[in-house]
Amino acid sequence: MKILYPLLGLWLVLTAEAQEAPVSSPHIQEWQVPWAGTRPRDPFVAPDGRVWFSGQLGNYLAVFDPDTDTFARIELESGTYPNGVAVDGAGRVWYAGNRNARLGRLEPASGEIVTFPIRNPAVRDPYTLALDGGGKLWFTAPESNRVGRLDTESGALELIRVPTVSARPYDIKLDGQGRPWVSLFGTNKLAWVDPETLALTEVTLLRPRARVRRLEVAGNGDVWYLDFANGIVGRYRPSSGSFDEWPIPGEGRARPYGSALDGEGRLWLADQGGRAMRLLSFDTQGERFLHELALPSPSGAVRHLHYHAASDSLWFATDANTLGQVRLAP
Repeated sequence: MKILYPLLGLWLVLTAEAQEAPVSSPHIQEWQVPWAGTRPRDPFVAPDGRVWFSGQLGNYLAVFDPDTDTFARIELESGTYPNGVAVDGAGRVWYAGNRNARLGRLEPASGEIVTFPIRNPAVRDPYTLALDGGGKLWFTAPESNRVGRLDTESGALELIRVPTVSARPYDIKLDGQGRPWVSLFGTNKLAWVDPETLALTEVTLLRPRARVRRLEVAGNGDVWYLDFANGIVGRYRPSSGSFDEWPIPGEGRARPYGSALDGEGRLWLADQGGRAMRLLSFDTQGERFLHELALPSPSGAVRHLHYHAASDSLWFATDANTLGQVRLAP
């Protein structure tokens, strides 16, 4: 079932020059996921253009074909509670078993699933995934206070303890040097890992009450972070150690969750702080907020955004049991 929506948004104009500039008009399209109450999340576009995602409460992986508007479901072993999803260059689908302490790999052509158990009893909750493009899969385990790395060919698995107690490593993204950057949602810190030595370095934010849920790393190395607790977009520059921050506009305090950087360097974020979900964009060069789009599914939290460069679009899933696409180009 497909639901097509026109643009439900505003362009926030801050200068006279911006008023006169031509404005692209993103359009939002949503599809109802056919398995009710399963919390679809973490969509990822495969090389063939199909979109893979997890059904966290339904214990499945699923794939959506945007050319035919059809869904297919792959059952996972009982108790998996799948969370993060990533697809490698060969089209293999990786997922995090958040409640059965394992990572998994699906071969779409054959349907074969291979799992990689985390044999350390202290690590039970792999969460967010990031592929480095060189055969390594990085992941976070928030409640176990670990960052991990899996060799996708040998199956060798390495675990890194975060020094700060109850730091809750949450999101993970790689920079141009292959270094993972991690949001530590249980404290006011970020962290990065040296992929050669596996040494983890913590970076303390300006405010003690900051709590970063999601982050993105720009091509120039800047780390953009979303302070969920205080409704703030921030930038950390590793080259200088400097910070800059901008309050997210709107009524009440924003609660930024899912995030992505698009091909023009705009930071997109999903805000669940108001009565309805909205997507906003922030111009990282001009340092100003641009779009504000109301989501068709106003009550459905967006936990993750995925930018697909080939189609210049964002993909998301909502707690209202929908899968969505925002086409950024007119």
